[in-house]
Amino acid sequence: MPGHASPDPSRIERLCIERGLKMTGQRRLIARVLSEAEDHPDVEELYRRASALDSRVSVATVYRTVRLLEEKGILERRDFGGGRARFDPADRGHHHHLIDVDSGTVIEFQDASHDAIARAIAERLGFEPVQMRLEIFGRKVARK
Repeated sequence: MPGHASPDPSRIERLCIERGLKMTGQRRLIARVLSEAEDHPDVEELYRRASALDSRVSVATVYRTVRLLEEKGILERRDFGGGRARFDPADRGHHHHLIDVDSGTVIEFQDASHDAIARAIAERLGFEPVQMRLEIFGRKVARK
């Protein structure tokens, strides 16, 4: 729109700039789509969302950009089954995942008691935890 201010850089775009990445228009678009995602999209889903906003973006560009963002520590690759790598912005903070094996839905959660138990186990075995990740695969139970 004429006279319309350009949107503020997305949080992922800011991380890219901080890490010295050149921000092309298509990288900016992909960064915005990732920043706005509330789920854990795979590359095909990122491509679908980005191409809905700009039909000139190619799936190859999305793959290259995701790989670059992963190399720079901006995205983390997740394997929740189903043969597709999905992506989680690295700046979301410490959390775990519950994966519905029927629908593929991923629920993020935090659990201090699990974290304390995991730390205690690591320490008992002579380790200092560097990273902890819990992924629970389950099936929704009908409540009676």
